[in-house]
Amino acid sequence: MDALLAFGAALVSLRLSGDLVRRFRVRRAPELAAWAVALGAYSVAAGALAWGAAAGWSDAAFRVYYLGGALLTAALLGAGSMLLVGWRWVAPLACVYAGVAVGLALAVPLESDISGDSIPEAQDVLALWPARIAAIAGNSLGTLAVVAVAVATFRARPLGNALILAGVGVAALGSGLAGLGVGALAPVIALAAVLLYAGFVAPTTSSSRPR
Repeated sequence: MDALLAFGAALVSLRLSGDLVRRFRVRRAPELAAWAVALGAYSVAAGALAWGAAAGWSDAAFRVYYLGGALLTAALLGAGSMLLVGWRWVAPLACVYAGVAVGLALAVPLESDISGDSIPEAQDVLALWPARIAAIAGNSLGTLAVVAVAVATFRARPLGNALILAGVGVAALGSGLAGLGVGALAPVIALAAVLLYAGFVAPTTSSSRPR
């Protein structure tokens, strides 16, 4: 059942990411591309949860989970928010960070073997530097950017920003629930993805056309 819940969360996130890709192909708005990749990374993390729940956790499953969930999602959500307000210089930085994150996830040594059915704790298998520092920085700065932009543009996008803030809050709650297992975390991932997507595509007060 845990594996099915996680797989369902992965499908939900992937479907919403695909719709953002479709919107980007029509509008070419860079924030849509960043948000699409962020939800895609969220889908990858949920898929790794399903992998670990179904087959037992392994080094490979943990690396995929850490890449999607800890390193990429929040950072790319923040990049999308900054692109929304016109900070185009963020795009190349986000691409560089994503490349570094992939390299870390693939190459950083693990300090212990990973096995069993419970979600591995990063502090138990990774040294603080560099992977955990990168995850802390990416999550902190990405979340700060999302919240700051949502607050600064709230009057223009009240519904969208309220949904985005709710999605970020639910995602943060999910991080705290990881210790309770995949069954508790997977539904939270799906709910956070839906809230974030709804916030991304909500119209502004000055236009009824969806983003």
